[in-house]
Amino acid sequence: MSSQLGTIFRIASFGESHGGGVGVVIDGCPPRLALATEDIQRDLERRRPGQSRLTTPRQEADRVEILSGVFEGKTLGSPIALLVRNEDARPEAYAEMKDLYRPSHADYTTEAKYGIRNWQGGGRASARETIGRVAAGAIARKLLAEVANVEVLAWVASVHTLDAKVDPENVTLAHVEASPVRCPDPEASARMEEAIDAARRRGDSLGGVVGCVARNVPPGLGEPVFHKLEADLAQGLLSLPASKGFEIGSGFAGTRMTGIEHNDPFVPGPGGRPRTASNRSGGIQGGISNGERIELRVGFKPTATIRLEQDTVDRDNQASRLAAGGRHDPCVLPRAVPMVEAMVCLVLADHWLRQRAVDALP
Repeated sequence: MSSQLGTIFRIASFGESHGGGVGVVIDGCPPRLALATEDIQRDLERRRPGQSRLTTPRQEADRVEILSGVFEGKTLGSPIALLVRNEDARPEAYAEMKDLYRPSHADYTTEAKYGIRNWQGGGRASARETIGRVAAGAIARKLLAEVANVEVLAWVASVHTLDAKVDPENVTLAHVEASPVRCPDPEASARMEEAIDAARRRGDSLGGVVGCVARNVPPGLGEPVFHKLEADLAQGLLSLPASKGFEIGSGFAGTRMTGIEHNDPFVPGPGGRPRTASNRSGGIQGGISNGERIELRVGFKPTATIRLEQDTVDRDNQASRLAAGGRHDPCVLPRAVPMVEAMVCLVLADHWLRQRAVDALP
C-alpha cells in the first residue's frame, strides 16, 4: 500500500480510523525551523470532527504528540514523528458492514486488491487518515511562510448546485472561518448550510468544490516533464478521500476560449521581473510556477456512506439492502478545506526544496 508522498520533503502516513491512532513521519524537513505543537494543532482543530451539526458527531480532541525530530523548540533535520490517538472509536457501529459492501465506498475494491480489509470505519480509506497529512502540512506551511512568505488558503466554492462568489486575490482566513461551511460568501454560505443540514436530516449527503489560492509562490518551482508543478498538485489533491476532479487556472472553461482569449499577456513588473496582466494559467506555465497566484479547484463527491437504504451485495455476492450506520459527514467540504491546504503546502514545500538543489549549481 502506497502511503508516501514527496521527494525531499517526504511524508509517510499511518493508522486506521478505529485503531489506536493515526499519524505521520516527515523526513527531509530542514533543521532549525522553530516548531511547537501549537503550530500543528491549529490546522488539526480546523479538520477535526464534531465542529458543528454539519459534520460527523464523532468527538475527538485530535491532540497531536511530537515523538521525535524536535529539540528545544526547533527541528533537528531528522525524521519528525507525529501521533494523534483515537479516543472516540466505536467499531461496533460498523458490525453490519463486516459482510456487506457499501455502495461507492472502498470496501469491495480494497478486499479485491488485498484479500482483506478493516471494516471498522473503513480503515485506511476513512478520512481520518488525513490527520497525518494535515499535521505534516502544518509544518510545510510554516516552512513556506518563513522561507518565502508563501500563503495557502482554501475555501468552499460550491455545495451541490450552490455557487459562491469569491475573489481569490482578497479572500482572507477570517472570511473563511466566519462560516461553519467555510464559505467566505455570506449569502451563499447561509444557503449551503441549509442544504447540508437538510441532507443530514434525511440521511443523504452532498458534494461540491473547494477553491484554493497560493500567494507569493516564487517563479521556477516545478520539475518538467513528469513532475510538473500542476501534475504533482493534482496527484496530491486527487489522493484525498472523495476527491473526483482537479482544475487549475481556467481549467475546463479554457477549452471554450480561443488562444488570444486565453493567453496571459506579459507586462513589466517590479524588481525587473515580468508579470502577467491576467492569470488564466493559474500561476503555472509549462509546469513551472511563474510568480503569479496559483489558483486551483478540487471537486469532491457526496459522502458515500449514508443512512438511506441502498441496494448492495454481501461477500457471497448475494443481493442485500444496506442503511449504513456509524457517524459520517453529510458533506465533506467544510472539513476538506484544511486538507486541501495541507496537500498544496506539502507539494509546494517539496518543490521549493527541490529548486534549492537546482539553485545551488554553479
